[in-house]
Amino acid sequence: MATNKKITALYERLSRDDEMVGDSNSIINQKKMLEDYANKNGYTNILHFTDDGYSGGSFERPAWKKLIEGVENNIIDTVIVKDMSRVGRDYLQVGFYTEVMFREKGVHFIAVANSVDSNKTESAEFAPFLNIMNEWYIRDASKKIKSVLKSRGLEGGHHTSNHAIYGYRKDKDNPSKWIIDEEAAEVVRRIFQMSLKGNGPYQIAKILTEEKVERPSYYLAQRGMGNHISNYNSTEPYLWRGTTISNILSRPEYMGHTVNFRTYKESYKSHKSKKTPKDEWVIFENTQEAIIDEATFNTVQKLRKTIRRTDSIGMANSLTGLVFCADCGAKMYNHRGKAGFKRDWLGRKTDKRRPLKDEYICSTYNLARGNFEEKCSSHYIRSEVINKLVLDTIKEVSEYVKLNEEEFIKKVYRASKEQQEKTSKLLKKRLAKEEKRISEINSLIRKLYEDNVSGKLSNKHFDMMLKDFEKEQTALEKSIEQTKDTLRDFEEDSIRADKFIALVKKYTDFSELTTQMINEFVDKIVVHEGKWENCERTQEVEIYLNFIGKFEMPKKEPTKEELEELEKLRKKREKKREYNYRYMKKVKDRMETEEICEEMQGKRVTQTGET
Repeated sequence: MATNKKITALYERLSRDDEMVGDSNSIINQKKMLEDYANKNGYTNILHFTDDGYSGGSFERPAWKKLIEGVENNIIDTVIVKDMSRVGRDYLQVGFYTEVMFREKGVHFIAVANSVDSNKTESAEFAPFLNIMNEWYIRDASKKIKSVLKSRGLEGGHHTSNHAIYGYRKDKDNPSKWIIDEEAAEVVRRIFQMSLKGNGPYQIAKILTEEKVERPSYYLAQRGMGNHISNYNSTEPYLWRGTTISNILSRPEYMGHTVNFRTYKESYKSHKSKKTPKDEWVIFENTQEAIIDEATFNTVQKLRKTIRRTDSIGMANSLTGLVFCADCGAKMYNHRGKAGFKRDWLGRKTDKRRPLKDEYICSTYNLARGNFEEKCSSHYIRSEVINKLVLDTIKEVSEYVKLNEEEFIKKVYRASKEQQEKTSKLLKKRLAKEEKRISEINSLIRKLYEDNVSGKLSNKHFDMMLKDFEKEQTALEKSIEQTKDTLRDFEEDSIRADKFIALVKKYTDFSELTTQMINEFVDKIVVHEGKWENCERTQEVEIYLNFIGKFEMPKKEPTKEELEELEKLRKKREKKREYNYRYMKKVKDRMETEEICEEMQGKRVTQTGET
C-alpha cells in the first residue's frame, strides 16, 4: 500500500496506428484502468498526462514533456502506464527514462499490463526486452506503411504527398485526385508569364509583395490546406520569397503530371525529410488538368539556367544566353554602356561624344585578349542589328505560316526527317561503339580480378586500374543513356510544326520585339565573323526558332519596288564611301602639311640658335 504527497502521474498515449488495433488501447480505457489500479493500491494525488494522436516513435509529445518537467522538478514521484509501449517505442529512449532518469530522481515506475515495477528487481529485469519488442513493432509498422506508400506511388493514380501544391486542391469525391484551385492557379500562370518576360524570382516576389498577393503558405493555411496549417506566419500574409517563386517555377506538376517520391527519410526515427535526386523521381504524365502548357514550362526552365544581371544601363539583356559564336561555339558577351564623353589615353574626358554602346563579342576572344592571347575572333555585332534580324525573321515566318499552313507543315516535316535520319545514323553508330567498349571493359575487369587473386597483379595496381576502368564505364553508361533518350525522342516526336503554329496564333502583334517574344520564339542565334567586300562589311547571322530550328523561307524574286529600293541603298552607300574617302584624304593632307610646317619651324629655331 502506498501513500504520497507528491503527484502520481498516470500517463496515457494513443497513436493513429493504435486506433486500428481496437478499443482496448483507447484513451478512455487507459484512464479507467490506471485510475482503478491507483485507487486499489492506495496511490493518491493522481494527475492524468494524456497524448492523444502521437506516435511512440517520437518523444516530442506535449503531455510527456510536461510529465518529464515534473520529474526534473521533483514534483512527481510515481509514474504509472498501461504498458511499456505507452511510454514509447524507441528502446534506447525508453530505457534512458525508466532505467536512468527515473532511478536517479527516485521515481517509482509501474507498467501495469507488463507487471513491471521498478521497486521489484525481478520484474524490472524483463523491461529491456519489452522495449526492444515495442521498437520492433514500430519498425515493422514503418516498413509496412512504406511498402503501401511505395506501391501506391508506383501505380500512377495517387500522389504520395499529403497535400496538394499551391494552385491545386484535393477533389472531395476522390482525395487521390487534384483539381485546379482557380484563384491560386491564376497567380501561378502569372508567375510563369512574368518569368517569360525576363523577370527573375526575386523581381517576381517583389512585384507580388507590393501588390499584396497572399503568399502560398498563408493562402493555403487560411483555407485549411497545406503543410503549414498550424505554424504559418499570420503577421506577414503578403511577403513572397524568391525561393518560393523558384520552387513554383520548377514543379512539373503544373503541366498536369504526378511527381512521387520527391523526399525521403533516413529511418522511421528521423523526422527530417531529405530531397531525392531528380533522376529518382517517379513521374506520371497527364494525371490532372494542366495549369501551365509544356512549351511554356520548358521555355522557363531554359531561361532559369542563364543568370541575367542588370548592367550600367539598369536593365537585363533579353538576348542573354541565346547568342553564340559560329566558329568556336562559345556564348557571346554583351557589352553595354551609357552615352557620354570619350576619354583620351590618360583617362581624361574629351569634348567628343560617345554614343550608347550595346554590342556582342565572342567570349573566347574577349577572355583570351585579357590574357594577351589570340583565340577565335571578335565576331562583333551590334544588339540593334540582332534585334532587327530576329524580329524580321519571326514576322516573315509567322506571316508565311498564316498564309501557307499546310505547306509549312510539309516543309518542316521534310527538313525534320532529313536531319533526324542523318543524326540518327551517327547516334546509332556511336551507340554500338560505346556498347562494345562497355563489354570490353567488363571483360578487362574480370581479368583484373583473376590476376589479383592469382597474385599476378598487386593490390595497389589492381585498385588503380579498377578505378580508371570504373570511371570510364560510368561515363560510357551516361553517354549511352543520353543517346538512347535522343533516339527515343526522334521516334516519339518526329514533327513539332503544330506547336509552332499554336505559338504563332497566340500573337496578333509583331510590330515590336518583346522579351517574352524572344523567349518563346528563339532557340539560339549563331553569329559568323564579318567579311569585307568592295568596302562593304557583310555578316551572316543564323536564327534558330523553337520547335522548327532554322527555317529556310521559300526564295522569291524581288519586286520592282524592292529592286528600286536596293538600288537607292547601293547609291547611298557609294556616295557615303566617296565622301569618307575625300574626308580622310583632306585629313591626311592636313596632317602632312602640319608635319612639314613643324619640321621647318624646328629648322629655323636651330639656325637662329647657331647664329
